[in-house]
Amino acid sequence: MESKKGKIYLGIDPGTRVTGYGLVSFENNSYSALDYGCVRPPPALPLPDRYLILFDSVSSIIERFKPDAMAIETQFVSKNCGSALKLGMARGAIMVAARKLNIPLFEYSPTEAKKGIVGHGSASKEQVQKMVMHFLNLSEMPKPLDASDALSLALCAGLRAQHF
Repeated sequence: MESKKGKIYLGIDPGTRVTGYGLVSFENNSYSALDYGCVRPPPALPLPDRYLILFDSVSSIIERFKPDAMAIETQFVSKNCGSALKLGMARGAIMVAARKLNIPLFEYSPTEAKKGIVGHGSASKEQVQKMVMHFLNLSEMPKPLDASDALSLALCAGLRAQHF
């Protein structure tokens, strides 16, 4: 099957304290990491200000790399209602940044992303990290785990797109 040529996928592992991002380029049946890292809004800031930092940071990443699509991790159901609401609002700020810049958006659960990269949905974050390193032929482990999770989401979106 012919691959999509010259496509860039942005993966986002959202959080109010640490949001991982990773960009993967897919071209001629190969893929490579373009950039990855984390956005860390100062925890002392009020939540609305942290959401604004996430929105602005993701907007800047999108404007710089011009990805063809973005993949974001869905929220797991938490027993802590407050944490779930905060994470949901962080996801919302990030998703609005993508949509405002007309970037198609895909959502994957942690289980779906793990299954797409490792082969089973119960993989540890460290197993995902090792497979991301292998897939992208990186010389060292992508750190922190939030960034490797984001790269796995970008890989997942790109690999799925190749099959359609």
